[in-house]
Amino acid sequence: MKDPPMIDPAALLIFVPIALALNLTPGADMLFCLGQGVRSGPSAGRAAAWGVAVGALIHTFAAGLGFAAFIAAHPVLFEVIRWAGVGYLVWLALQGLRYPITTLEPTQVGRASVWGAFRRGVVVNVLNPKIALFFLALIPQFVEPDRGPILLQFLIFGLILNVGGTSINLVVGSLGGGFARLLARNTGAARALQYGTSALFVMLAARLALQPR
Repeated sequence: MKDPPMIDPAALLIFVPIALALNLTPGADMLFCLGQGVRSGPSAGRAAAWGVAVGALIHTFAAGLGFAAFIAAHPVLFEVIRWAGVGYLVWLALQGLRYPITTLEPTQVGRASVWGAFRRGVVVNVLNPKIALFFLALIPQFVEPDRGPILLQFLIFGLILNVGGTSINLVVGSLGGGFARLLARNTGAARALQYGTSALFVMLAARLALQPR
């Protein structure tokens, strides 16, 4: 008798629309990519999106290996990770005030700190324990131990979710990045953009700090 496929096609028909709806819902990752793109140009916005994607894969691995369940079972560890994420976002906001957009030449904006945006995307995503719990709550509903290795099934469903989210974040980061080039020569608008992006990171920090577990 032929073995059943590792992923049930019927489960995919349910999971894919759910993943699409979740990816289209504005969240912290999308806003972060927008902020990076607006501040440092399209390349930085796209780099932030790829960083978020790597962070999401790390969360998928963690959920599949049981680390997300470990976080859920230990409130102290959850709080440590959460407040580390809050502190990092506040630090990003302060850095944005230290290095105003008005100090950048228009030709530099598109290349500004691409690697830094990628790294920040990874860190911001990994330091959000809500994402770990989200993967732990959603993916196990579609995993069937009888169909093959649980970790591999986690990775497949996580990759499906990640592909959609990354595609949308790439678009958001790129569109937001267009503002940086347009406003680089406008001192007043650039200063408003500087304060606006820093405020965005503070709002994300507050959201992570105040959301109930």
